[in-house]
Amino acid sequence: MNDPGRWKHNATIPAMNYAWLSLIFLVPLLAAQTVTEVEITAEPAHHLAMENEYVRVFQVEAAPHAATLMHRHRHDYIFITLGNSHISNQIEGKEPIDVTLDDGEARFVGGNFAHIATNLSDRPFRNVTIELMQDEKMRSAPSRWPEESGEKIAPGVVRKVLFIKDGARISSITLEAGATVPSHHHDGPHLFVAVNDCNLRSEIEGSGPIDGRFKSGDVKWMHGNYTHTLTNTGKQPARFVTVEF
Repeated sequence: MNDPGRWKHNATIPAMNYAWLSLIFLVPLLAAQTVTEVEITAEPAHHLAMENEYVRVFQVEAAPHAATLMHRHRHDYIFITLGNSHISNQIEGKEPIDVTLDDGEARFVGGNFAHIATNLSDRPFRNVTIELMQDEKMRSAPSRWPEESGEKIAPGVVRKVLFIKDGARISSITLEAGATVPSHHHDGPHLFVAVNDCNLRSEIEGSGPIDGRFKSGDVKWMHGNYTHTLTNTGKQPARFVTVEF
């Protein structure tokens, strides 16, 4: 026997099921649109190369047309571009900005933000990112160096001070093949970053010569309080950046 009341009650069930189905499919869709932020140490394109009380250094490489994860920079940092590059930089909460970078270019960036970097070119986007671990203490400290910019030239040698930030002096150096940086003293420690493949010989006062072969993007931490000369023993110009403390 047909019961009109029963059919009237059951007619609402399909509508309720459709509502639940809509929610089931909508929730994953909204979750997929949420960008998850990671620490820089967990970002796959950033490879930790070294760390001490002064710096934390990452060798960065993003494949052609690939994007990094949204990652946070908690410290001020310097990055040195390896190869001409074209990227999109999207800071959290802002529209993306196209950025063109030259091989060997060094830039300073204030920290405490998250972003995604997208490689817009057909070649890998490579750089060395150097976090300044004493940034908070050094931001308002007086500079130990009187010069904030300038260029020094010796035969076959060009050294240019790019900028001084957070107690660090950043300089670019180019040595022609066979050229030597005259004898000079390093009071404090510094970081060496090779821009291109190069062969260098350091002759430290009071000890024998030390030969080094470096690939583009290699880094080396040098302790201070020594005097030396530096010679390009390769067959092409040697280009590198120093971060002095």
